[in-house]
Amino acid sequence: PIVVTNNFGDVSAPPQVKLMRITFQNMFPAINVATVRLKECRRVVLFHLIDGENEGEDGENQQRIEVRHYAIKATPVGVNKKVRRLIQTKIPNLNKVQDIADYIAGTANASTNVDIASDSEPEDGNAAVVELAQNYAGRGNRGQSKSALKLVELGPRLSLQLIKVEQGLGDGNVMFHAHVHKSPEEAKAIQRKAEGKVVLKKQRREEQDRNVERKQKTKEEKRQAKRQRKEEREKSELEELRHIQAKQDSDDDEDNDDDDDDIENEDLGVSDIEDDEDVADDDDESDEE
Repeated sequence: PIVVTNNFGDVSAPPQVKLMRITFQNMFPAINVATVRLKECRRVVLFHLIDGENEGEDGENQQRIEVRHYAIKATPVGVNKKVRRLIQTKIPNLNKVQDIADYIAGTANASTNVDIASDSEPEDGNAAVVELAQNYAGRGNRGQSKSALKLVELGPRLSLQLIKVEQGLGDGNVMFHAHVHKSPEEAKAIQRKAEGKVVLKKQRREEQDRNVERKQKTKEEKRQAKRQRKEEREKSELEELRHIQAKQDSDDDEDNDDDDDDIENEDLGVSDIEDDEDVADDDDESDEE
């Protein structure tokens, strides 16, 4: 919709009035006049500031914002109402009319048997007539033609009053209050108190960050010490296993040496027996001779 802010002043307006105007303008998407299509502008939202109409309990004027919501209706001009009716709506019921001229001329018979254009439609006049740069919504509203515009209220109607403006969300400095008024000294004291809270909050945040960093550093040191102890334990277990394996290998070598000696001794014993048998055979042969 087209946003209209009325009676909100200029650059010299109070800060709360400027803030209201900016807030209302940013509630709706911005319109680029150079690229907008005319048929897309179908509604108008009006924010009207009424200043000093009512007085509060303290005798000061109270501001009020009236909100209205309208639809834009365009009607082609320069033609008869009945012809305009034919252009804008469907063909009327002409079964009781002898000729279309009766409907256009508005004779008695025709006026009693067919619908007549509404008297609420805009009349041809220079005040409400504009020349359309583009095609607009509605039949007969063509570009470069003239149409009469009027606003049809859609609602809802709202009556708003600014009570309080505060920085931040629930904990900032109060910029404006409609019912509570402070002297300059009180305002400065409140400002100093708010600044002190900001400084204290910053200090607490820094201290909290330092504590978190210290805890993380301690946790990392413990993790490193635990990892180092684990590595040392695994290393010692590995050295112990290597020592046991080396001892087993040395014992196996000694057993192998003992077995080799036994085998050599057995071989020597067998050879001695064979030699004795040979000597005995030789003696028997000599005796027989």
